[in-house]
Amino acid sequence: MTTCSPGRDCPRCARLEDYRRAQRAQHPEWFNAPVPSFGDAGAQLLIVGLAPGVQGANRTGRPFTGDYAGELLYGTLIKFGFARGTFRADPGDGLELVSTLITNAVRCVPPQNKPTPLEIRTCNTFLAAQIEGLSELRVIVALGRIAHDATLTALGHRKALAPFGHGAEHAIGSLRLFDSYHCSRYNTNTGVLTPAMFEMVFARVRDYLA
Repeated sequence: MTTCSPGRDCPRCARLEDYRRAQRAQHPEWFNAPVPSFGDAGAQLLIVGLAPGVQGANRTGRPFTGDYAGELLYGTLIKFGFARGTFRADPGDGLELVSTLITNAVRCVPPQNKPTPLEIRTCNTFLAAQIEGLSELRVIVALGRIAHDATLTALGHRKALAPFGHGAEHAIGSLRLFDSYHCSRYNTNTGVLTPAMFEMVFARVRDYLA
C-alpha cells in the first residue's frame, strides 16, 4: 500500500530529484523536499493544487505558503470558514484548516513550475492514497486543469465524462469535484481569475457542505 507522502529523498523522478539537489546546494536553509499535505486528517474538503513553487512551498514546506497564490487561497478559506487564524506566509503562523486538507498533484518542485506528464503520473499514487485515506471526504476542489486531470486519474474516472472548466461541478461516486482556475499570480494578473470568481467556487462548496 502506497503511503500518502513520499519520503524526503524520493527517487521516483530523476529530473525532480536533480532539481531538488540543486536547490539544496543553493539554498540549504530551505525545505527542499516533497511537500506534505497540510490540514485536517478528518477533512470533508480536499484542495488539490499543481506542485510546490520554488520560493513558495519548496522553501517553506507548507502548501501555498510563501508566494502570492497562498494569499488568495488562504484568505478565501478564512473568509468562508475553511480556515481560522491569520495567514502570514509562514508555517509558524498558527493558521488552522477546518475540516479541510490541501495537497498537490506533484509533491516536488518542478523546474519552471512545469511537471512533465510522466512526473504527474508517477506522483499520482500519493494523491490516490491521500484521497483513499480521508474517510470523511465529500468534496474535492481542483485548482487548474492538471490538478483536475490528476484527481480524475486518482479516482479512476474517465476524463471525457468530467471536462474541466472554471466553476464546473462533477458527481463522482460519493464525491463532488469542483473546478477552479489556479490561483496563481499569472492568472490573477492577466484577469483569467479574479478574487470574485475564486470566491464563487468556495461559496458553492460551503453551501454544498452545509
